[in-house]
Amino acid sequence: MLLLADGEAIVEIVPDVGGAIASFRWRDRDILRATPPQARAARDVRSHACYPLVPYSNRIANATLRHAGRDHPLARNFGDSPHAIHGVGWQRAWTTLAADATTARIALDHDASGEGALAWPWPFRATQAFALRADARGATLSARLAIENAGEEAFAFGLGWHPFFPKPVGTTLAFDAPWAWINDATQLPVERVAVPDRWRFTPARPLDDTVLDNVFEPSTGTATIAWPDARVAVTIDADSALDRRVVYVPEGRDFLAFEPATHMTDAFNRAARGQPGSGARRLPPGASFSCTMRLHASTFPR
Repeated sequence: MLLLADGEAIVEIVPDVGGAIASFRWRDRDILRATPPQARAARDVRSHACYPLVPYSNRIANATLRHAGRDHPLARNFGDSPHAIHGVGWQRAWTTLAADATTARIALDHDASGEGALAWPWPFRATQAFALRADARGATLSARLAIENAGEEAFAFGLGWHPFFPKPVGTTLAFDAPWAWINDATQLPVERVAVPDRWRFTPARPLDDTVLDNVFEPSTGTATIAWPDARVAVTIDADSALDRRVVYVPEGRDFLAFEPATHMTDAFNRAARGQPGSGARRLPPGASFSCTMRLHASTFPR
C-alpha cells in the first residue's frame, strides 16, 4: 500500500489490487467511500474507493468487440453479465514506479498474447500518477491516467475512473448534462433522451430516493457532491475529453458512484456500425493518450 499525506489529508493506494484507491480522507472524514477491512483482506477491488477504467469504460455488448472489420471475443469478466465490463486495469496488479510523501506513479503492462487476448486483444502500457495537496481551504487529489499502444496495430480505446462516494441521508448531487441514455435490462443504452426532470441535477438535489445507472452526456463542468449535515463537499473536475458521466446510485445502498469517462457504453461497437458521437477513439502504434480527474474536498458555511 502507498500512503500519501499532506496536512489533514490522507490517501491510500493499493497498486496490486487493480491500481485502486483504498481511501481519501480529509479532516477525519471519508471523501471517497471507505474500503471495509474485509474487502481489503479479500482484495475485492469492486469494494475499494476508486479504480481505473482502462482501456474502456462500462460494457462491451455480448463480450464481442468489432474493430477494423473483425470480431474480437472478450472474456465475460463480471459475474453472470453477458457483457465484458470496465476493461483490464481493475482486474490486474499494477507496479509502483515512484512514490514519495504526496505523489505516486504506478503502471500496468498488458500482454495480449495467449489468454491475455481475451482480456484485450492488443498490448498496451497504462500508468496512473497521483498527487495530493492540502491547505487551509481544502484538499485536492489529482489522478492522471495514460495509455500507450505497445503493439503494431491501432486499436479502439477509452479511459475513465470509477470513484465511489458516501451517501448518508441528505447527500446532494449537482452537475449538468443535457442528454441521458435509457438502458435495456442488461444495462446497454438503447435510447438517448433529453434529461428528464427526475434526473436533473441543476440545481443540486438530494439523492435519498434516487436510483440510477445511466450515462449522461455531454458533461464537462464541475460536479459537486455535498454532505450538508457535515458542511463538507467534494467537487469532481475532469479534462474535457472526459465528457461522459456515468451516475450509479443503487437502491437501498449507502454509496454512489460518479464516473467520468471518455465515451459512452459500447462505444466501439456503435462506432463500427457507423453511429457518430460515441466517443470512441483510435490509438496508433506507439501513440499515447492521457486524461486527469481532480477531487477537491472543502467545507462550506452554515
